[in-house]
Amino acid sequence: MNFELSEEQQLLQDSVARFVADHYSLEARRKLADSTLGYSEDHWKQFAELGWLALPFSEEDGGLGGTIIDAMVVMEQFGKGLILEPYFATVILGGGVLKRLPPSESRTARINAVMEGHMKLALATTELQSRWDLHDVVSTATADGDGFVLNGTKSVVLHGASADGIIVSLRTQGGQFDKDGISLFWVDPKAEGVSLKAYPTVDGLRAAELTLEKVSVPSDALLGPLHGGYEILDAVAQEATLALSAEGLGAMERLYKDTVEYTQNREQFDHPLSDFQTLQHRMVEMFMEYEQCKSLLYRATLEFAQDGMDASKSVSACKHLVGVAGRFIGENAVQLHGGMGVTEELAIGHYFKRLFVIDTQFGNADYHLERYAA
Repeated sequence: MNFELSEEQQLLQDSVARFVADHYSLEARRKLADSTLGYSEDHWKQFAELGWLALPFSEEDGGLGGTIIDAMVVMEQFGKGLILEPYFATVILGGGVLKRLPPSESRTARINAVMEGHMKLALATTELQSRWDLHDVVSTATADGDGFVLNGTKSVVLHGASADGIIVSLRTQGGQFDKDGISLFWVDPKAEGVSLKAYPTVDGLRAAELTLEKVSVPSDALLGPLHGGYEILDAVAQEATLALSAEGLGAMERLYKDTVEYTQNREQFDHPLSDFQTLQHRMVEMFMEYEQCKSLLYRATLEFAQDGMDASKSVSACKHLVGVAGRFIGENAVQLHGGMGVTEELAIGHYFKRLFVIDTQFGNADYHLERYAA
């Protein structure tokens, strides 16, 4: 397949790649991960100045009118640098919901605040029993006068503790597994009855458990149609899955290239490791897995951008392959590096852990294989 970036997309790719090279050495990343916030506010301001936060929003909303292809370009480079800033949580997830809502003053104000770097978002959809089913929701929103009362718990809310606004999926009618009856609500993290328990994740990012206990919100906290939030969530999840796959692709590229470089420099029995045919075959297999993921990601992204009939199927195929190939490439990178492959001082282990987490977000390899087959 002939997939060529436009001149603007190539410039975007070069810009993000330069940022990663200048600011995201492994030592710098480890310092940020260990900080109180877990990322850099200065980097976030730079994201806004460079226009990356405005990328996926339409020109009518004051954005740059980018597509999922542009988001893929950014996320792939972010995967190479293991970026810690909440771009995925704010722009892809939270922003993905906002841009699909009907026009309103609050929607415009929030999108502008996101693009200017003044507002960070989080999307809370996962519950203890739901795994990856967006329609498995037991947390509730009950009508109360002119507003609603929210109750329930959401798990693994990415960057929830640093968010200025959290978009939460809650059940407003129907049973636990009904797709009809899910609504989206805007929740202020500082509101009475809202509690967040933050923690670091294994890949160096941050997440939180969100508890809503008799949280009263006005009627305008409802985002989109009442009982009709699932379609919005499903569309955002498709886009998020592609973005994660692109990030995983960037991580896989760094893993196999760093492994090839290491085997060329590391000597055993008076020969570089790269001289041994068995290891050459292993690295060729790593490269082939990476290239297969790359081709399938391009296909799925193009189909999604063009609203193709098989877009959902291709997205699941891509996420499945990213999960399988990520594990294969990561395991072999660690093995070929020996004991150094699992140390904090070497980047290999950090990329491998990030690939593990990417596999678990919005459905792992087995989940998407079943979804593809269905």
